[in-house]
Amino acid sequence: MDLRNLRKSYERGEIDEAALPGTPLAVFERWLADAIAAKTPEPTAMTVATVGDDGRPSTRVVLLKGVDAAGLVFYTNYLSRKARELAAHPYAAAQFHWVEAERVVRVEGCVEKVLAEQSDAYFAERPLDSRIGAWASPQSEVIANRAQLLMSAAKVSATMGLNPPRPEHWGGYRLIPDTWEFWQGRVSRLHDRVRYRLVDGNWVKERLAP
Repeated sequence: MDLRNLRKSYERGEIDEAALPGTPLAVFERWLADAIAAKTPEPTAMTVATVGDDGRPSTRVVLLKGVDAAGLVFYTNYLSRKARELAAHPYAAAQFHWVEAERVVRVEGCVEKVLAEQSDAYFAERPLDSRIGAWASPQSEVIANRAQLLMSAAKVSATMGLNPPRPEHWGGYRLIPDTWEFWQGRVSRLHDRVRYRLVDGNWVKERLAP
């Protein structure tokens, strides 16, 4: 497959760093609101990268379920590969890619579990099938086939009924940013990149070469 000539020109926007707010959260919330208003498919989808004890990075897509000054929140299985890697190395990087707007946001920082009460509250809001799935799926483990997974879900449904509680092995994480980068595609591959770095409790804003 020849991919050498598969390319496009980026012409949808620009970043004027002098006009950006002093805090990256304000920029992110504006860009996320733009993505939602534009009906971007899965606007809250973010790729999260972690590192294992072997030094090998791994990525997966999760959904952002909360964002404020404290950080970015997502939920997962605490026995999964990402959880094991976060337990050993509590740092992660996340990336949002809004293709239609030709925008990317990158975030880096440390990660901590959210309070159990917060995980309980969010779990109770999830659709029933999703709550059953949290019990039924041994995330990241090898299974024989899909039939095994469906059988497990059926057993959970039969034994727990309509109100399964949150399993102890499932809950939220908060990524606490110390670095944000905002990328806007531009013509001639001269893209706009603005980074915010947390230095002594203050955000330092700087432009990066593309």
